[in-house]
Amino acid sequence: MLYTRIIRRATAVIPVLVAIIALAAPAAIRADAAPAASGAGGLAPPVVGIAGTPDGGGYWLTDTLGDVITNGDAGFFGSMTNHPLNSPIAHIVSTPDGKGYWLVGGDGGIFAFGDAGYYGSMVGQHLNAAVVGLAPTKSGKGYWLVAADGGVFAFGDAEFRGSMAGVHLNKPIVGIGPDYGTGGYWLVAADGGVFAIGAPFLGSAAGMSLTLPVNGLVVTGDSIGYWLVAFDGGVFTFGDAVFEGSLAGQPLNPPVVGMAAHLVTGYWLVRSGGRVFSFNPCPPMTKCSAS
Repeated sequence: MLYTRIIRRATAVIPVLVAIIALAAPAAIRADAAPAASGAGGLAPPVVGIAGTPDGGGYWLTDTLGDVITNGDAGFFGSMTNHPLNSPIAHIVSTPDGKGYWLVGGDGGIFAFGDAGYYGSMVGQHLNAAVVGLAPTKSGKGYWLVAADGGVFAFGDAEFRGSMAGVHLNKPIVGIGPDYGTGGYWLVAADGGVFAIGAPFLGSAAGMSLTLPVNGLVVTGDSIGYWLVAFDGGVFTFGDAVFEGSLAGQPLNPPVVGMAAHLVTGYWLVRSGGRVFSFNPCPPMTKCSAS
């Protein structure tokens, strides 16, 4: 695992579009499973992230200490267990081929495992706000980091298209998703606002009455849709993203902190206690549709 403080940063700003969508009716929860540890000796809640394998057959979970556990066909490639961290881990992201993953710290630290490449980090650099997400490029040879103030930092073959740094935001940015069709990306704020940067604007939850804030954005496999997920387990769909159900209205203890998509349709939600909920799961490498 490599480590350096060399970065490439830009500060362009783009205009923002906002739209409101209608929500699909809730669907039943298809499955509910507690994670089984593999390769890392378990997690120490709070869990902070989930990442799915490309074939939809498994997923990884991580906690603030950088422990990693695997489920299904997700391979274990390493973790930050028992390694000191300057800042808690905020997220886990799979490489495009599923043979590695990145852990992201709130200070912009990047920890690469498996075939995940290390292309730089924000450690040691001045940040106006904590780093909250990472989006890999289509090749997996680079990535974008996003901070809560909307700052975007590009590494490897990731192209900087702009950011929301210096622009007034109603709520902090909480995530980033890549558009592999255009090479751009989407940023999402806690109020459900979506900012399309070098990517088509497909809608947002801005202006909707949210029970709890949005905490993430997950892009569909063809990059022409995305889901938003909120702390209460509410799920919002845009573009070709299909609504398969949510945890909205369910007892909220503890909150939902992450979402990962299946191969063709469906997704997982994870609560901070580590419990995972599956909606319309597909067998790995098979074609299935919503029922």
